[in-house]
Amino acid sequence: MVFTFNYLKGINILKKHNRYKTQFDYNALSSSSLVTIKGNKIGKIETITYDDATGKTIVTLTVTEDVKFSTNSKIRMYETGLMGGNALAIIPMPGPELAEDGDFLESEVEEGLITSLTKNFSGISSNLGVTLKAADSLMNNFNRLIINEDEDGIKAAIAELNQTIVSFRSMSNAMTTLVSKNDEALTSAIGNFDTLAGNLAEITTEFKQVEISKTFAELDQTLQEVNNLLASVKDGKGTMGKLLNDDKLYTNLEGASLQLEQLLQDFKLNPKRYVHFSVFGKKPDRFDAEGNIIEDQKTQPEEIRIELENN
Repeated sequence: MVFTFNYLKGINILKKHNRYKTQFDYNALSSSSLVTIKGNKIGKIETITYDDATGKTIVTLTVTEDVKFSTNSKIRMYETGLMGGNALAIIPMPGPELAEDGDFLESEVEEGLITSLTKNFSGISSNLGVTLKAADSLMNNFNRLIINEDEDGIKAAIAELNQTIVSFRSMSNAMTTLVSKNDEALTSAIGNFDTLAGNLAEITTEFKQVEISKTFAELDQTLQEVNNLLASVKDGKGTMGKLLNDDKLYTNLEGASLQLEQLLQDFKLNPKRYVHFSVFGKKPDRFDAEGNIIEDQKTQPEEIRIELENN
């Protein structure tokens, strides 16, 4: 029997629950009000009592034991809808200690849907009253204008307004007739424009393709020539190929360079070997391999005299 009573109250005695208390300035709850956390039902209100000493409404609520939150968390009363009444929501807050069975938690009240609608409707009513007063004043002024003696001016203004409307209507009809008569021409012109745009797009695409193809062809030809040149150098063809691949050519060039250096050095040390100059026609001296002067055999004066006498 007890189980059935608690079940009807929404309390499952098979699950353990913790009890928490809070207080409000007024009572807007019932024993069937829900307790939620982030929109999920986790408990029910157990008792609602009035404290004569403080004038507060004390609310005891039961929450499933496996739901944990800190002692800094708050109990918020909120409206569930137009016909749903009020409920309590646990708003978790960070804190070092977890709330335990029997703890007292702070409360707050959320401005609900009904209160918001009431405030908004009050504002709308005020604005509507001001608007109606302005409209009433406008109508009174208009009535005074109509009743005024200057009726001819009003009639003239209305006549001009009617004439303007007629003129606008005539112009609209003329535009409609013009479009109707030239419908085929306009359709043809639009079709021609679409064709022209398509042709231009096609020509532009072909031009881009031709330019790109030509550029790639030239690039391919240039790369082929570079490959041929590198292949020739690798095979030892040409001066560069022989210089890079034939050690003999390098050795000959090195030897020739060394000989030229020795020749220049010898020219600096023994310039008379290579340059002979005499004002009186003196026979130049001769040098041996070591740079010594080679003396010619000179004819003695006595030998010259005997030779002349014999002749």
